[in-house]
Amino acid sequence: MEPFDSIVCVGQTTWEGDFQKAVVQLMCEFSVRHRVLYVDYQHTYKDLLMGVAGQRGVPVRTLMRLTSQLAKKPGKNGSEVYVWHPPTMLPINWLSPERHDRLINWNVNRLVKSLRSVLRQLGMKRPLIINGMNPVFGLPMLHQLNEAGTIYYCFDEISIARWMNRHGGRYEEEYLRRVNAVVTTSETLLQTKALRQPNAFCVKNGVNFELFHQARQLAEKTPPVKPVVGYLGTADNRVNVDIVEYCVREMPDVTFQFIGEIKEPALTERLTRYPNVVFTPPHQPAQLPPLLAGLSAAMIPFVCNEHTYTIYPLKINEYLAAGLPVVSTPFSILDDFAGVIEMAPSPEVFVQALRRALADQSPERIAQRVEMARNNSWEQRSHEFEAIFQQLILQHSQTR
Repeated sequence: MEPFDSIVCVGQTTWEGDFQKAVVQLMCEFSVRHRVLYVDYQHTYKDLLMGVAGQRGVPVRTLMRLTSQLAKKPGKNGSEVYVWHPPTMLPINWLSPERHDRLINWNVNRLVKSLRSVLRQLGMKRPLIINGMNPVFGLPMLHQLNEAGTIYYCFDEISIARWMNRHGGRYEEEYLRRVNAVVTTSETLLQTKALRQPNAFCVKNGVNFELFHQARQLAEKTPPVKPVVGYLGTADNRVNVDIVEYCVREMPDVTFQFIGEIKEPALTERLTRYPNVVFTPPHQPAQLPPLLAGLSAAMIPFVCNEHTYTIYPLKINEYLAAGLPVVSTPFSILDDFAGVIEMAPSPEVFVQALRRALADQSPERIAQRVEMARNNSWEQRSHEFEAIFQQLILQHSQTR
């Protein structure tokens, strides 16, 4: 990889949203030391029609070019990130591989043509491309932007993830061989991706420490008056509903609060009949500290399968930054947290662990949890990532 004058991140998620996103957090950190352009989610004409019909979260005016497609967003410590909405794409993910592959180049060419114009406007002549879990666009985009190099940022097992598995897996295999490096968010992902890309590294998920530590500061001023066990983030098919229902039933004196979007129907179907379960809708990240301040403990009751085995969850460090004791199933390799969080493999053990967590409120233990989160901040992760940049540039110079 050659030296670069800017960073362009091609994401598979919107910049805005109701939860913290790894690529967004990293780009904010990078913007302190680099010029950064984030290519926002590639909305399709189907998205546009749904937005016109009233679906929340679709930037209809931007997609119809009634507002500027290029905007500045706050980064970190006064820095700024350019966020660019690409032209509207054809909705082709549902198509068969043959038909999809014929049309993907139309989408990519449309994006690249407009992106080149944006890069000229911003004076970004030799960008580093960071592809955020989007090999379907990344593969045909290779070598089209005068890039200094390309890093694939992989934070999920694409062949299993519902949102990308139709075409993502087959594109990723070739993409891994052709990029300069891959950076994963878990050791398990590193093991599999390194089979196809020798320049493979692991930079685990971090935490916006300053934001989530506000919850600890609020709780010190106004401690929770009753025991509440919380779950933060999207509750989908990764959640072990059997464990959760057992805990709810066996701990009627404890409130169980889900903060975020519920995508697993079984959760609401089975838990709404219990008076000690509360469902709180998604909130913007800045609104989360007061909610976390009302919790006494937190849980990650994930199922243990081949998908969750690849995950290093964002929420674990968010809980710890708030000083909360954490109980989790042993769904992945989480050795970093040994002695700080408790693992519980079965419903019965999970209940016992939650009882211990609710009593685990000594100042020393709280300080231990907070310090671990501080060491896992996104600022720290960005420095780990940038060390990889320098290693790849040095590697290139030594082989010339």
